[in-house]
Amino acid sequence: MNGIELFLLGRTLMKIGEDAIPTEGVGQHSTSHRSVLIVASDIRAHPGSSVGEIAERTGFPQSKVSACVARLREAGAIDTAADPTDRRRLLVRPASTPSHRVAQVRSAPIDGVLAAALGTNDPQPIADVRAALDTLARHLTPQALARLRTTPGSPPVAG
Repeated sequence: MNGIELFLLGRTLMKIGEDAIPTEGVGQHSTSHRSVLIVASDIRAHPGSSVGEIAERTGFPQSKVSACVARLREAGAIDTAADPTDRRRLLVRPASTPSHRVAQVRSAPIDGVLAAALGTNDPQPIADVRAALDTLARHLTPQALARLRTTPGSPPVAG
């Protein structure tokens, strides 16, 4: 596998992941699932951050981060509070108790979308892909992106 094949595989996996996220009752939003998930991941990695700090780390415009934060707050995924040192800033952290919507998204099965992507209902290839994904998830955690950003000689990684 080369870098292009890896990139295309990652793009395919992102689309499969997006299709696995339940959307019933969510309604229309100005932010994509992908943007919201990137912001949510940053908030989990850096609880207590301001919207501006999240924007800086993700590379998103502050307006996009604000929209994602509003959507995450509406879903009950995060809590926000005014910064005690600067009441104009909003600090964001994961919700202490995940909402029903968060639990629903986290527990959504992926076998159906894997079967559709593979073009088969044969349980063996689906199990093989799930096992490969579990292995990748164990080794390529969100912290892998941070390591890529700080490795000397590596190209910068966009949020």
